[in-house]
Amino acid sequence: MKKILIIGKRGFIGNYLNRYLKKTYRTKNISFKELKKFQNKLDNFDFIINSSINKNYISKRYNEKFDNDFKISKLIKNQKTIYCFISTRKVYPSKPNLKEKSKLSPKSNYSKNKLKTEMKIIKILKNNCLILRVSNIIGDTKISKRIHNTFIDIFHKNLKKGIMLDNGNAFKDFLSIDKFCEILKKIIDKRLTGTYNVSIGRKVYLNDLINWLNKFNTTKLIIKKNTNLKKESFYLNNNKLMSKVKIQNSLSELKTYCYNYSKRKFS
Repeated sequence: MKKILIIGKRGFIGNYLNRYLKKTYRTKNISFKELKKFQNKLDNFDFIINSSINKNYISKRYNEKFDNDFKISKLIKNQKTIYCFISTRKVYPSKPNLKEKSKLSPKSNYSKNKLKTEMKIIKILKNNCLILRVSNIIGDTKISKRIHNTFIDIFHKNLKKGIMLDNGNAFKDFLSIDKFCEILKKIIDKRLTGTYNVSIGRKVYLNDLINWLNKFNTTKLIIKKNTNLKKESFYLNNNKLMSKVKIQNSLSELKTYCYNYSKRKFS
């Protein structure tokens, strides 16, 4: 049975991954602060997945002391241990059909830092490195400690204000946390390495998504035009990864997930 170490037990992704993967594998979920206790045992794991992050890594310019992934990768010596780095789609510009070989154009400190980490850990781990450039993930973030806001966090903040934003024809790329966990399990089964886009791989119009999430919400909301919306529409091309994991990953599944999410929240 494969042994999986998940670092970041208070985070959104780490929590869900542990609950999903422990059904199949021997998993250990620790915080980054607990890493010192395990640094001599890292080579015993088949996969190490880090979902922890330093808040300074999000907002400040790159510094190795803020880079959890860089620190972890330096501790791995075993050539059989694969390290999974959760990167971001923000290393790309905002445009449709972005492939792994598309031009990289990070704008924020966060996305610039992610790209620098990608390059650093590839240099350290070489062929034992897995980089996942992940699109927006939809899921219940209340089970986790939040450092920065996601789309779903902003959605709920607007609801508390009685607001629903009209985003016009803007679209982005989304993935449910359940589908992300399913994809990662397949990746582990196949021991994949390399760089992959993780997404639904098509346009998801923001207004459609918000309506799905509000399916069972009976509260009257004021519709306001999103005046802060920039030209940030995008979607990732996920063909490289989907051809390897071979699972269903459709818009109808995402819609059903959002309906179920809405039912849990509002019914």
